[in-house]
Amino acid sequence: MSTRKPSYTNPKPCKHLSAYKLKHGLSGYKSLQKCLKTTPNGRTSVKNPGTEIPRCSSCNGYQGRLYICLICSSISCSSHALLHTQSEIGHYLAVDIERAELYCCACSDQVYDPDFDKTVMSKHMVDLPYSTNSADSIGERLCERKRLGSGVELVDLKKAEKSALTRDQRAKSCYPLGLRGLNNLGNTCFMNSVLQALLHAPPLRNYFLSDRHNPKTCRKRTANRLCLPCELHGIFSAVYLGDRTPYSPAQFLYSWWQHSENLASYEQQDAHEFFISVLDGIHEKESKARNQIRDTGDCQCIAHRVFSGLLRSDVTCMTCGFTSTTYDPCLDISLNLDTSHCSWSDASNKPVKPNDNSSSSTLLGCLDLFTKPEKLGSDQKLYCQNCEELRDSSKQMSIRKLPLVLCLHIKRFEHSLVRKMMRKIDSYLHFPFSLDMTPYLSSSIVRNRFGNRIFAFEGDESDISTEFEIFAVVTHAGTLESGHYVTYLRIKNQWYKCDNAWINEVDEGIVRASQCYMMFYVHKMLYYKSHEDLSRLPISTRIEAFHRVAGCC
Repeated sequence: MSTRKPSYTNPKPCKHLSAYKLKHGLSGYKSLQKCLKTTPNGRTSVKNPGTEIPRCSSCNGYQGRLYICLICSSISCSSHALLHTQSEIGHYLAVDIERAELYCCACSDQVYDPDFDKTVMSKHMVDLPYSTNSADSIGERLCERKRLGSGVELVDLKKAEKSALTRDQRAKSCYPLGLRGLNNLGNTCFMNSVLQALLHAPPLRNYFLSDRHNPKTCRKRTANRLCLPCELHGIFSAVYLGDRTPYSPAQFLYSWWQHSENLASYEQQDAHEFFISVLDGIHEKESKARNQIRDTGDCQCIAHRVFSGLLRSDVTCMTCGFTSTTYDPCLDISLNLDTSHCSWSDASNKPVKPNDNSSSSTLLGCLDLFTKPEKLGSDQKLYCQNCEELRDSSKQMSIRKLPLVLCLHIKRFEHSLVRKMMRKIDSYLHFPFSLDMTPYLSSSIVRNRFGNRIFAFEGDESDISTEFEIFAVVTHAGTLESGHYVTYLRIKNQWYKCDNAWINEVDEGIVRASQCYMMFYVHKMLYYKSHEDLSRLPISTRIEAFHRVAGCC
């Protein structure tokens, strides 16, 4: 018998869930079903009949995540869920009141049980509207309840989906090719939001759809370890085949877990951290496979060819004026908001009033702040090569080289040294759809510093385009503890909202009013060129291009 290990392993089933079902069966699920509340857009929550506003039985709080015990119906907040389990032996399982998702208080993690999903979906079918003018696809709402398996097969809802879809007359055939929802696999909106942006980055899309990374000939995929670029290739193939039903990127999630083992859990992660981690994973596989390093030191892997830029840092001695220049590669640019006019909320979800009535910033203002000269503090004195001693100095950042796809990350989460806690800046950011980066280039910054007396700049490339068009915005709504990521895509000047499995057309006003967290701009020429018929792309038709996980696709 072959001892070859499978290409991936399912997460181990929760032992507390097994013990609960062995003792109580499905009685707790059936009792909870009476308290489930569904909405027309497919959301499910738990309505507590005893009180209008659910509160934690320990602290009487009502903000943040609340969980209702499946045995005694006691409500606990995230801080006291473990305490309830310790005081009440065997009361391990609870349900998230806001999302109607199963939660193990002992493991402090979301767990999956197909029987629980079947209970929730039965409630959906009972409350299902039969109007033919439904605003969202019922099939998409049903697929949203599918979760990543925990060693057992998922509930087969194909028959229910098929019957529901016959009542839904709102077809999505008019949507552009490549618009496909991604199922939530358990707090994976951070992953889905970034994937939607990557799927619609023109250079990255062209690379994977033209088989530049071929999973069939890839040598990085082994019996017990997946290849991240191979799984990303599979998502591109699945999304651009024209199928409109939501897709489950389960195997990609497994592959990312293997690459970033410290982040392997069902907990919510930071979208920006996930973005950098994915590009790092692509670079690790691609650069080693093809040894793609130029004599200049520039990596030629697809991640760096698309997203890599170069930042210039000028440190000037305030005594003699000597300037030291260094260059650092970057995959994105992190920008600070002007926090003096911003509203923010702390870790306890309590909003804190700003110092001024204004609570908005502009992207151009953030870029100005990024390239503005900054006087370093007295505790940051640097060694001056000319003075040959530590001196007060100033530092100025600029952009030496622009990437094909420019990712701008807005720093909304920061640690307050005064309050000694994490906080989120809730300010809105005004950003243009068309962006000219000329004022922020090193050539422009240095010329302005010397009164435009420098007419020639080392390495100045006037033929390089500095005009960009926005094509994706990743937003974050909510608080630090219970936030949610959504992506807005701009295709042929029409905006689409990608909220996990759901995709809807939206007006640009909705996008402008969102709390943007990451913005993706592409060269103007590439943006309009990408609007050409996608059927011209040599899309792979091999079945092996992507693998469906049983019960997930």
